Amino acid sequence: MGSDDAAAIPPVTSRTDSGGFNTSDGTIYVSKPFRSRASKRLRALVTFTPRNSHFDINNARSGTNEFRGFFSLFWISIFIFMVRTYIASWESHGSPLNLQFATLLSRDAMTLAISDAVLVGSTALCVPFAKAISKGWIRYYWTGVVIQHTFQTTVLFIAVKWTFNRQWPWVQSGFLTLHSLVMIMKMHSYMSVNGYLQHVTEQSQQLLDTLRKATRRVGGWDQAIIDASARRAEFDASTNGSSSAGPSPVATPPIPNGTQGSYMDADDASVLRKRLLAASVESQRDTKFVSDNKKAVPSPAEPHPLVDHPDEEISDLAKEYSELQGELRSPGPEYVVWPNNISLKNFAVYQLIPTLVYELEYPRTDRIRPLYVFEKTVATFGTFALLYSVTETLILPRCPTAGDSFLRALLDLSLPFMLAYLLLFYIIFECICNAFAELSYFADRQFYDDWWNSVSWDEFSRKWNKPVHTFLLRHVYASTMASYKLSRSSAMFITFLLSACVHELVMVVVTQKIRMYLFLMQLIQIPLIAISRTPFIRDNKLLGNVVFWLGLYAGFPLLCVAYVAY
Repeated sequence: MGSDDAAAIPPVTSRTDSGGFNTSDGTIYVSKPFRSRASKRLRALVTFTPRNSHFDINNARSGTNEFRGFFSLFWISIFIFMVRTYIASWESHGSPLNLQFATLLSRDAMTLAISDAVLVGSTALCVPFAKAISKGWIRYYWTGVVIQHTFQTTVLFIAVKWTFNRQWPWVQSGFLTLHSLVMIMKMHSYMSVNGYLQHVTEQSQQLLDTLRKATRRVGGWDQAIIDASARRAEFDASTNGSSSAGPSPVATPPIPNGTQGSYMDADDASVLRKRLLAASVESQRDTKFVSDNKKAVPSPAEPHPLVDHPDEEISDLAKEYSELQGELRSPGPEYVVWPNNISLKNFAVYQLIPTLVYELEYPRTDRIRPLYVFEKTVATFGTFALLYSVTETLILPRCPTAGDSFLRALLDLSLPFMLAYLLLFYIIFECICNAFAELSYFADRQFYDDWWNSVSWDEFSRKWNKPVHTFLLRHVYASTMASYKLSRSSAMFITFLLSACVHELVMVVVTQKIRMYLFLMQLIQIPLIAISRTPFIRDNKLLGNVVFWLGLYAGFPLLCVAYVAY
């Protein structure tokens, strides 16, 4: 993190009692200047503590939200409604549920479980691929890229073909197809990141060779190091002489567990702190770094010594080399260096972590809380029971046929589908993702944002499914702009086009029909996004939110009626 990052800080909402800065994404701490044992330069530690998900009972901010009572009211209302539904079913049919849907769910369950296990196991082939890349046996650009996409396409083709051959119901077919897409995104990110880092390594080595050649005209490599060290010493002496802040602590402070951290120059840290203070809406106290973790941690990578060389060309080459080396090392606290990350254990942990974007290192917690896992497990099965009941009693009996009234079908299915969507969202992003995050020691639990306050469809697409949004942002949107020099609007169109194709593929597998309804509805979002950015809509947030909810209410039953009846 440097001065450029300081200029792009998120809005500060408040200050913590420990001197941190609360932002929309988490809490930022900026330490006082210190001197590491490896270098006499003044530096500072910046740490970022990610927030919990909105509905997590451990989220202090959600616990103090003025609308928190509506969360309890929702679940109580759903419970009372379902009890009433069970009683009415008992009085009419002699049982609370007829379990017809359960028979559908359990059909060919063992084959589905084995198929899914084979799918997950096949992803381990990414590890030998990454090993071959790191050893230089395969050049990622472009041989590795071709192998990677061929493998991903093969996995998807086999999964789709298998579901058609088994003639599974829509539940089993949809599950295996969606899980295949998740595994493909994980594989794509893993192989792409490791392939890119091979490219960075090659560039770094070429740059180092150029740097060595450049030092020949100033007396050779050793003399250049001596000159750079002397200039660094002069600069430190002048800095110490002009400093009035008193002695600075010596030794690198550790990064607390569950946080993301990076080290920066003291001057950059001072700029960041001032901007955070200026953006803060509360007290203006000096920040202080608080940490209960006293364990020693590995040291971060130091800049190349030649960055201080008086020759501008040598200094610039050394700075560029240091930046490339920084890409090959995680920001801490473990400071994993590529290719030391490539192993079956690392890949297995990555598969458990509920994220679709591979990193050398993730923010981690220090322990697994059994009661937390138990809570999420119970919540998963309890919410699934409610989802099953809604589907069995409110959706399946109302599924339309070709002769039914189109508008009546939309009206009958709008509320049940909205309930099913909310329950399914809660199961996936609050229960399952948090449970896997806890089991994998993953600290960043921001799997969704406050999508219910969205005023446009692009805001909804950014907030409701953060893992997929992050994947598309990095590996589709940003990648197409970098690789093909596309404009932002063109890259956005490519991203929406790919997303629309994938959504339609799922519907083709589930319904075994090619209708393109969902594909068109996905692409319609592009002009809707443009409309939502007009001043009239943008400045009227209430209107935008109402339009968003009406569209969501109409969208689910519209898809059901279109694919089932037509």
